[in-house]
Amino acid sequence: MPEFTIPLAHGLWGVLATPFKGRDHAVDVESLRREVRFYAGVPATGLVVLGVFGEGAALDSAEADLVVRTAAEVAPSTPLVVGLSARTTAVAVEQAGTVVAAAGSELAGLMVQVNSAHPDVLVPHLTAVHDATGAGVVVQDYPEASGVRIGSEQLLATVARCPFVVAVKSEAPPTAAAIGDLTAGTDVPVFGGLGGVGLIDELGVGAAGAMTGFSHPEGLRSALDAWQEGGYAAARAAFAPWLPLVNFEAQPRIGLALRKEIMRRRGLLDDAAVRPPAPGVPPRLLDLMTAHLAAVGTKESA
Repeated sequence: MPEFTIPLAHGLWGVLATPFKGRDHAVDVESLRREVRFYAGVPATGLVVLGVFGEGAALDSAEADLVVRTAAEVAPSTPLVVGLSARTTAVAVEQAGTVVAAAGSELAGLMVQVNSAHPDVLVPHLTAVHDATGAGVVVQDYPEASGVRIGSEQLLATVARCPFVVAVKSEAPPTAAAIGDLTAGTDVPVFGGLGGVGLIDELGVGAAGAMTGFSHPEGLRSALDAWQEGGYAAARAAFAPWLPLVNFEAQPRIGLALRKEIMRRRGLLDDAAVRPPAPGVPPRLLDLMTAHLAAVGTKESA
């Protein structure tokens, strides 16, 4: 089986939201196509499909196949990282088989969540996914989603034993401290996430970029470009106007609903629905959302 284990390029890897429509929350392919085209125009370095905020865990295998195939078809020159929601090895391997076929030649890696704090458990898990597919692995350390907390020393030991790892996505607060530990201990690219809340500090300790969703990814792009051109001061100035909206959108539990509603207002999605039991937008925040969008100059679609 061929292997595809090239380290991920530095830059912006945008996490796609999965749009739904109707009372049965069917996948909205047309909105998904619009979203992918928008990210391609930002431009994003690559896209992440079926991530945690892509509601990958809420999709059945046919829907997962549809979402990945759609992204690959709409942006054929854009590399894709595809998330696996399962933390049990057999199920993760099964999911991997489905999405690898759907992504085709655009596959840049499979994002696998940390399922244990112990390298002797985590290494075989990651290895099984790689051996079954030949794909590179992006290790996602996101304790809010996985319920697993792994130390930097243990994560570095895991990466050292897995030469097929193409990136680490580090989302364990305090993120700058964790990313600083990781970048000091490995040459594998390390990306921040969490909506970009810690982006400037993460870049300051060696992060390869942002791998996250945000309703205004052009704000992330501007910060990354400014960092390359002028370092901390330039990036801070470029990102400062976006930070209140980043913070608003990153609220625990309701962040996905907020992001989708903002994307709907921008005309990227036809419907802001999230699949139950995920909560919707609290009505009391709608006027505040309008104020945030006005502050960054967003024109809401009719």
